[in-house]
Amino acid sequence: MNTMDELSRVIAGCTGCRLHLSRTNTVPGEGNPNSRIMFVGEAPGADEDRLGRPFVGKAGQLLDKALNALDFYRDKNFYICNICKCRPENNRTPSDDEAEACLPYLRRQVAIVKPQIIVCLGATPAKHIIDKQARITSIRGQWIERKGYHITATFHPAALFRDESKKRLFWEDLKKIKKKYDKIISSDL
Repeated sequence: MNTMDELSRVIAGCTGCRLHLSRTNTVPGEGNPNSRIMFVGEAPGADEDRLGRPFVGKAGQLLDKALNALDFYRDKNFYICNICKCRPENNRTPSDDEAEACLPYLRRQVAIVKPQIIVCLGATPAKHIIDKQARITSIRGQWIERKGYHITATFHPAALFRDESKKRLFWEDLKKIKKKYDKIISSDL
């Protein structure tokens, strides 16, 4: 599996956990597979399951709008995916065993994209990428360097609909991410 297309075909046939039983489509990821930055969410929702694309529902539209305001575009500047590649029923948080079943796919995506920045969108990716004990409210906005990657976490955009007070913090986090991205890009010139 050396390309995203090959990996997507493997993911489409996955039966590694019970989520495959109720999915409409797998949702591997999309964006620029040669980008410097990867955004990782939790799991597909209903819209994503129906369309087979990540972050296309209400939360994804909010994320795209915020990222576009910072001159980040899905087809140009970043790759976006989720920990779980299938939708948990009723949009519940994926269980640890469901996330663990998909982590090899995420690791392969990271190996293909080779991002320099990984952004965890919410508690589930922070828990599985940064630290099992990670609490999004205490680690968001901080940078961790591990194995050559700059890793950070911020709120999942869906959380902003539940608690509007997080919008300002989310926006500040995105601006820090853009600043780090710009620094990395300029150091390559």
